Amino acid sequence: MNGIEYVLGEACKILLPIPEEVYRGSDGSPVAVCTLSSISLLKEIASSETLGRVAIAGRLLSENRGIDALIRFVVSSPNVRTVVVCGREVRGHRAGHSLLALYRNGADGAGRIVGSSSPDPVLQTPHAEIERFRRQVTIVDRIGQTDRAEIDRLVRSMTQ
Repeated sequence: MNGIEYVLGEACKILLPIPEEVYRGSDGSPVAVCTLSSISLLKEIASSETLGRVAIAGRLLSENRGIDALIRFVVSSPNVRTVVVCGREVRGHRAGHSLLALYRNGADGAGRIVGSSSPDPVLQTPHAEIERFRRQVTIVDRIGQTDRAEIDRLVRSMTQ
């Protein structure tokens, strides 16, 4: 990331703050749902019976801090074994693409996600936690899927 991109990113955080939106479901559920940039899909899931079937539902907007937060949650939640990635991809950041690349390829010694084409796919999470995350979960790629009924059916099939 060059200096201008960094300054613009920091300015956006101040001028256009994006609140974190995470909805807790059932602590014992083995499934987490990530709706990428689809905030309306996240809110639909949060107000449906699907929330009771998942450990957590949230969005993922960045290829670095967002993935770091997802890893921390999963590693601290040993019941979570599946992460469903759905919704619309984050333009520019391609957070979903980076999450899939991390799952498939890991990160190098500097924390850079191997195979990611996102602008700044560098994680702060310790390498051991990244590897634990990769061993603990299966990621189900439904990037682009914004139909809540389809997500409901998928989650129901995983939690019966």
